[in-house]
Amino acid sequence: MKPLSFTWLMLAAVVGLAVGNGCKKGTTGGGSGNTIVIGHFASMTGDTATFGTSADEGIRLALDEVNAKGGVLGKPVNVLTEDDRSQADEAKTAAAKLINHDHVVALLGEISSSKSIAAAPVAQEAHIPMVSPGSTNPKVTEMGDYIFRVCFIDPFQGTAMANFAMNNLKAKKLAVLYPVNSDYGVGLRDFFEEAVKKAGGQIVVDVSYTEKSDTDFKSQLTKIKNANPDAIYVPGYYTEAGLIARQARELGLTCPLLGGDGWDSDQTVKIGGKSADGCYFSNHYSPDEQRPEVQDFVKAYKAKYKGKVPDAMAILGYDALKVLCDAIKRAGSTDGTKIRDALAQTKDYPGACGPITIDQNRNAKKNIVILKIQDGKFTYVATIKP
Repeated sequence: MKPLSFTWLMLAAVVGLAVGNGCKKGTTGGGSGNTIVIGHFASMTGDTATFGTSADEGIRLALDEVNAKGGVLGKPVNVLTEDDRSQADEAKTAAAKLINHDHVVALLGEISSSKSIAAAPVAQEAHIPMVSPGSTNPKVTEMGDYIFRVCFIDPFQGTAMANFAMNNLKAKKLAVLYPVNSDYGVGLRDFFEEAVKKAGGQIVVDVSYTEKSDTDFKSQLTKIKNANPDAIYVPGYYTEAGLIARQARELGLTCPLLGGDGWDSDQTVKIGGKSADGCYFSNHYSPDEQRPEVQDFVKAYKAKYKGKVPDAMAILGYDALKVLCDAIKRAGSTDGTKIRDALAQTKDYPGACGPITIDQNRNAKKNIVILKIQDGKFTYVATIKP
């Protein structure tokens, strides 16, 4: 995707003016012609590009299936994707462009929580529903009543991994190395530590790094080594997780590293190599699950993308578009408020990633799976229910 032009940078500053001038979202542009247009802003390039690429691929697969069945409300659906280049300010700008220039009827938001949080006020002010496929920080949906997600949230994810570490791995002394400048990482760290202490465990070291900046973690890891923990929780993204694993092993740390869904990328193994073996992370699904919905999705995805195995961001993107299209259908309209009301009433939607019910806080309550990294592969270990 090409970088956003200066024109669209200016749009972010005037989004309030455009809404105030009476542009009725959902009833013009993207919803009034022969096509229903939905916007998607994502990290197609930059540090977390595998997230955006996977989500967009899942969305495109779902789009094919929706249109093959006649579209929605008798119209074909089109998805316009804008690249936010893995930057929060660009996510806000991309959302403004999609709403004010392309007149989309709804938005599919980011995987990254920080970027969804940055863009959410734009959608909220314009009364355009926004559905995040994979932003897990609780703050995302707290930004307004037009903001939804189809994934679990970090209080559950952090607690689930803490309980897995203590009950399954018998780890009682835990160290934490987290990205201090990440909404996602800080949130997971807080919920993990709270759960460990509540269960009678001990946080022996709590140290931080700066995401997108630090590449040498040996100072923090030395402090961790001296504390001799049973496991180390690293609630960041794959961009740092692989490096941390390598440097931990170089220092002689042999205990398992634990992470969240931000580890779900082939880059975790490519960067970490054999050092990632024996590590665990929480995730939204495993392609090894034998549920028919999972296997049907994996088969269709491989067929469309030359045998590529879908990660969690792909299946979340797929489910996000399907849930949104189902809501538009049930609303019987492309009006933003009516779509929002239909989204809020979503119950037991048969998603590929599992049944999806939107709660009163516009979050989805769903299972978590635990995966183990071994010999360069992610292996299914366990499922944890809410």
